[in-house]
Amino acid sequence: MKISLRAGEKIYVNGAVLRADRKVSLEFMNDVSFLLESHVIQADQTTTPLRQLYFAAQIMLINPSIKDEANRTFKRMLNALLATFENQHMLKELKLIDEMICNGRVFEALKAIRLLYTLEEQILRGADTSLTISSQTDQATTPEAIV
Repeated sequence: MKISLRAGEKIYVNGAVLRADRKVSLEFMNDVSFLLESHVIQADQTTTPLRQLYFAAQIMLINPSIKDEANRTFKRMLNALLATFENQHMLKELKLIDEMICNGRVFEALKAIRLLYTLEEQILRGADTSLTISSQTDQATTPEAIV
């Protein structure tokens, strides 16, 4: 796999943060866990349930030392979403994302979560009335709980 970075751009590779000092192309010759800076979200950007789920998954790639804790948080969040959403497409995709995580395909799961942002926005706006809002919040599933 070959990727290009601009000068000053960061990439997270197997838990390490690398910054390019000039425009550079990298070729990964074997399996590697990486995340481009443009795909990283900060805790203050986790303004929706899917963005919170994404944050928990990205921690698994960025900070392998707390991967197990992030995975447990991810599972709690995912179970809450599965119990909350009624939209069949959303539920199907969330189950596939769970499979990806269980099989160690975190990068693919992140891509799949990003693809659901538009549907989530429509549901939260009320375009889809098949969403049941939970009145309970679980402190243990907030992004700050895993950083």
